[in-house]
Amino acid sequence: MRILHAVRSDGFAGVERHVADLARTQAADGHEVLVVGGDPAAVRRVLGPDVAHRPARRTADVARALATWGPGCDVVHVHMTAAEVAATLAAALRPALRRVPVVSTRHFAGPRGSGRPGPAVAAVARRQVAAQVAISRYVAAHVDGAATVVHPGVADGPTEVAAAADREAVVLVVQRHEPEKDGDVALRAFAASGLAAQGWRLELAGAGSQTEMLRDLAAELGMGATTRFLGHRDDVPALMDRAALLLAPCRIEGLGLSVLEAMAAGLPGVVSAAGGHLETVGALDAPELLFPAGDAEAAGARLARLAHDPARRDELAVAGRRLQQKHFSPRAHAAGTEQVYREVLARRAVEVA
Repeated sequence: MRILHAVRSDGFAGVERHVADLARTQAADGHEVLVVGGDPAAVRRVLGPDVAHRPARRTADVARALATWGPGCDVVHVHMTAAEVAATLAAALRPALRRVPVVSTRHFAGPRGSGRPGPAVAAVARRQVAAQVAISRYVAAHVDGAATVVHPGVADGPTEVAAAADREAVVLVVQRHEPEKDGDVALRAFAASGLAAQGWRLELAGAGSQTEMLRDLAAELGMGATTRFLGHRDDVPALMDRAALLLAPCRIEGLGLSVLEAMAAGLPGVVSAAGGHLETVGALDAPELLFPAGDAEAAGARLARLAHDPARRDELAVAGRRLQQKHFSPRAHAAGTEQVYREVLARRAVEVA
């Protein structure tokens, strides 16, 4: 099968990583895959030598790429509203593209379009879309239109992981520093846990518009000396290998790749009981890992409890790894996506006949 993935982006965050991981697995399955969009260096590093890549910083760049290479594909798979709009524009430029089904992955819980031009943008965006994939049941319940749930997967972690007793006294947060991520809840939770006075550190990997605000909050909470802002990191697996606990406070996470990566690494995560977290950590029999969204005091209490119970952390590490390997693997992700493709192609064949 010839597959073209497209996202309008010159960055590399959760969506771009999702696209690159899926494309690499599809290529390993014997498909011919092209990826359009995303930071070229970062995307190519994940894709490896078997998947072609073309940059696309603007919607017009995506439209041109789709018009050029899309007609030769069996499926065009777009990610995010801008790429959907590009598919509609490309079909206007190249009528031959209208015969190629467009599958769209919905990554965020909400309808297309925002602001005053939202309805018009949404109408253009969905015009060419033949089927939708949602990354979680939570996302599927909040998007416009029907969607098939296909959970993303992450690569399995190392065969052996460090025992809880051998890990550093570190609570790790891996996310962008943006308002929707609830970074302030993470800082207040660590403060409420009392772990700083016991030699523990809070480490935040990521960057964004709220970095300085979070630095100021850490100082205000008296945690300046025990909080490390690591910035954007390319060595997150290494950070997870040595940390004792992950903290994921975002209440609207579509699924949470960093949480899945932590599970693969044998790193228990204390997460908000909301969004896609309920489909990952929430699938474990471990209520001590979930806290009411936005409740820093409750999150802090859970951190403190687990910090003093390495045996339980080891049990949770085993359970998390098993769940990730069974339900959130790249192979399961690619298989579920291919099933959507084949259903769309079968419908298209009937329509043409």
